[in-house]
Formats: sequence, structure tokens, C-alpha cells
Amino acid sequence: MNDRLTPVPEDKFAFGLWTIGHPGRDPFGDSTRPPITTADFVRGLADIGAWGVSFHDDDLMTFGAPESERRAELDAFKKVLDETGVVCSMATTNLFWHPLFKDGAFTSNDREVRRYAIQKTLRNIDVAAELGAPTYVLWGGREGVESAASKNPADALDRYKEAMDFLCGYVKEKKYNIRFAMEPKPNEPRGDTFLPTIGHTMAFINTLEYPDMVGLNPEVAHETMAGLSFFQGVAQALWQEKLYHIDLNDQKIGRFDQDLRFGSEGIKDDFMLVRLLENSTYDGPKHFDARPYRNEWGNGVWDFARGCMRTYLALAAKAREFDQDPRVKDALAAASTPELAVSTVGAYSAAAVDQLMQEQFDVAALAARGYANETLDQLVIDRILGI
Repeated sequence: MNDRLTPVPEDKFAFGLWTIGHPGRDPFGDSTRPPITTADFVRGLADIGAWGVSFHDDDLMTFGAPESERRAELDAFKKVLDETGVVCSMATTNLFWHPLFKDGAFTSNDREVRRYAIQKTLRNIDVAAELGAPTYVLWGGREGVESAASKNPADALDRYKEAMDFLCGYVKEKKYNIRFAMEPKPNEPRGDTFLPTIGHTMAFINTLEYPDMVGLNPEVAHETMAGLSFFQGVAQALWQEKLYHIDLNDQKIGRFDQDLRFGSEGIKDDFMLVRLLENSTYDGPKHFDARPYRNEWGNGVWDFARGCMRTYLALAAKAREFDQDPRVKDALAAASTPELAVSTVGAYSAAAVDQLMQEQFDVAALAARGYANETLDQLVIDRILGI
């Protein structure tokens, strides 16, 4: 494999302030390493060839601090972006950490909490616009229940829709060049989350007043937690032109949200995902929402970041080799894969019905054919293993 493995800004790799800089805290233990300052974080990204950085409002500006202090923190961030050439690729709002969000944000039973959540989001949308972030992600981590009787799901979805319509209206009025990307997750921190999967979220988006302004930010770990194929979900999001942003990490099925280094677990699924992205029209960020192992320290956290990008580039190179392999082309032909792109019956017409109903099918022959999937799948494995 002779392809490049060193990232460059043109690859559009991005990391959130909460990722490489995660202090190693978990539900059972406190921090294991010191935080990284925002300036050092951005400079570190530039040094390893990353393109973008994303943030929650509370990552960047101290929650509850005087406006003058928050302004100074924002200006310092803008200065280091200018110095390094790293761009602000995405922004989002922390609507999950503070205790006031314990019953939800946009779907809290308390109307005042819902109003505050929308206000907090509007204020950070202004910051995102100032920084030139083209995408605003919304993860409803607290939008859900433990007690099913505590919320009427229809009322909760009404309030969710109301909030999204309001935010879209604000962006339209301000003429900001921002699109929203909703991030589904089945559970954690809530027992059951509203809009738990890609499919739920795409259906919800179709109910909004401005559906063209809202797409998806799917995450590897979240669909995997639900036992679903992330590859299939992203493929449908692309088909419906709703992939506005993507979170790359890794995850073991049936575990808590692990946010592992991309490519560290589901290597076959990751190969198929990278191949899909590289062969699609998606040109947005490849955003790594992952964290170093809790027992990592010092330069190891930057090795983690390099590993995420290196693995993506390696899988992209493997995917190109796979697609160019004549054995693969033969196996795809044996599987009739190209035939799936051919129209089955075309648009409805009475003439088309007549033609179809007159056809004779050799059912026994159709049942007896094979599709060479074993050969094709083995070629995937061979390519990943370098055989």
C-alpha cells in the first residue's frame, strides 16, 4: 500500500475540544490526567495535520462567568485559530451537564428549563456564526426518560419540534450560513432517549417547518450500541441527502458509550464505512468524537489522535485497492451487484403492468442460483489483512 498515511488539512479531519483533551474521568473515577488549554489544543491539532476543531459552549467559555470574561475567552480562541489556520468546523450546546437539565432540555417537563435551553442555544449559535462554523450539532442526551409514565411521548416530540422550528427560524432571520445536524443515541445518560436512531431522527426531521435546514450527525458508537449497522444507516442518510456531519469513533456492541479510537474495534465495519464515504459526494468534516484510553498520559493522547486519522487514511487506501482489484469486479458481477442499479419496472403505467404480467419466470432456476457472497466477503477480509 503506497498511499499517503500522514494527514493534511485537505482531508478535513476534525476533533472536538472534549476529545483529545478529555481528562479521563468516568462514572467510577475522577480525572487521570490534566486538561489541555484551548490554545495548546488548537496548536496541537495544527501540528498533527488536523483541519478543524469543534466545541460546546461550555468547553470554550466558562459557564456562568461575566460576559466580559466569556468574551475574552472567545477572542483568545479566535486568535489561535487565526495563528494556526485551524478552522471552527462545528459548534454545539451543552444541554446535559448542569443539574437543571436532569429532566431534559427541549423536552423537560419544566417550561422554564425548556425556555432556558433554547436561550442558551441561541446565544451559542451567535458564537458559531461569528466563528464561521457551518454546522450546528444538537445531541439530545437528556431528552428522554427513565420512568415511561413521566412524559407523554407525543407532547415531548411536539416540544422537540417546536424548539427545532424556533432555532431554524432564528438562523433564517439572522441569515446565518448554518445548518443543523441532529445526533441520535439510543440511551445513556437517559434510560431511553427520544430520537434514538438514525431512522427515528430522519422521520422526525421530515415533520419540521424547515426540513432542508436540518440533517444528521450520526455516530459510530451510538448506532452500534443499539445493535444496528452504522454503515447501513449512513448509507441511507446519504441517499436521503441528510448526512450533514459525521462522528467517527469505535464501540463494542452491548457496552456503554465507549468513544474508542476510530478503527480500534469494528475494523470490517469501519472499512465499509470509509469506502462508502470516499465513494460518495460527502465533503463535510470527518469528525472524531472519541477519547484516549483513561490510562493514557502526555504524548499518548496525541498518539490517539494521530491513530484516528492514520487508520481512516489507511482504510481509504485499502478501499481504493479493493475497488480496483479485478477479482473484486468479477465477484461483484457474480453477485449481480451492478444489476441492482438497473430499474426493475420503471414508472407505473397500465402498459408496464400488462408487460410484467405476460412475462414467464423460471422460478426453479432463480431459486437455484448463487450470489458468490462468500467469495466477495473473503476478498474484503483479504484486502483488510493485506493478503
